Amino acid sequence: NGRWPNWPGRGYCLLTDMRPKRDTSYGCFKAMLVLGRVSNLPTVWSNCLAAWLLAGGALVGTADVQRFAWLIAGATLLYLAGMFLNDAFDVQFDRKHRTERPIPSGAISAKAVWILGIVQMALGLGCVVWINPLAALCALGLAGGILWYDWLHKRIIWSPLIMGLCRFLLYLLAGVVAVDCVTLPLILGAVALCSYVVGLSNIARREATGGRVNSWPAWLLALPLLLAVASACLPGGVEVAWSRLIFAACLYALWIVRSLLFTFKSIMPQYGRTVSGLLAGIVLLDFLLAANQEMQTGMLFLLLFGLALLFQRYIPAT
Repeated sequence: NGRWPNWPGRGYCLLTDMRPKRDTSYGCFKAMLVLGRVSNLPTVWSNCLAAWLLAGGALVGTADVQRFAWLIAGATLLYLAGMFLNDAFDVQFDRKHRTERPIPSGAISAKAVWILGIVQMALGLGCVVWINPLAALCALGLAGGILWYDWLHKRIIWSPLIMGLCRFLLYLLAGVVAVDCVTLPLILGAVALCSYVVGLSNIARREATGGRVNSWPAWLLALPLLLAVASACLPGGVEVAWSRLIFAACLYALWIVRSLLFTFKSIMPQYGRTVSGLLAGIVLLDFLLAANQEMQTGMLFLLLFGLALLFQRYIPAT
């Protein structure tokens, strides 16, 4: 229609348009951040840290730190690939329901998003598949789960299960990179995270289209509390730091209740506020699961939680 798109910077990305433009670099950079939903990256990093600790991994030697750095790089790239390809697959839906997204708004072309998503996935796999055979298996499974979700999630009602599976596989990937085996605490933590993401995704499905949200999946958000206690009390484990565990459990429960109130106890349901809050709450889930670790580690989780909230002020979480 000849008008500039309603996008921060009021410019087109160089990958899309050759007409005269203003603030192009800012508009394109902003589009990349929004496409990647980078405000959720602290949750990916906290997943890696919690799973590493639950598996019994350490970060004391040079080799440990190097493997952890490769894990963070690989997980970050795989997450970004999933987010980019999500928009690439959903372009027709977004043109109808979410015209502010980067592709329908004209900030970047669909072709460029496809290319960037595929490249990021290849680089992410390259960061971790060489570490050990189990890591390669989990990484390939995670990449497959991401593509499966991006392809089908708008066409099936059980897509939250696939999203939960992706986070489950991320936990397993972090654990096997740490210790080259799958441990029971790691599996319990992965199940807790999976249940949380399924409950969260059930609400997120209604954010763009509206409609009634089934309340029963929200009870899955309580399962991590039980599994955190079960994991801490496993025979043969270290002595339980009950004070830290109780503090983490209270913080987790209060944040989840506070986030759910925006949807289930509001005259006008605010799905966006609930989903954003629950996404940041993934870090508190990791803090809960790893609460039996050293206090310094707990401070890292709280820092990542604050970082997630800070990022959400500038970049949408969904």
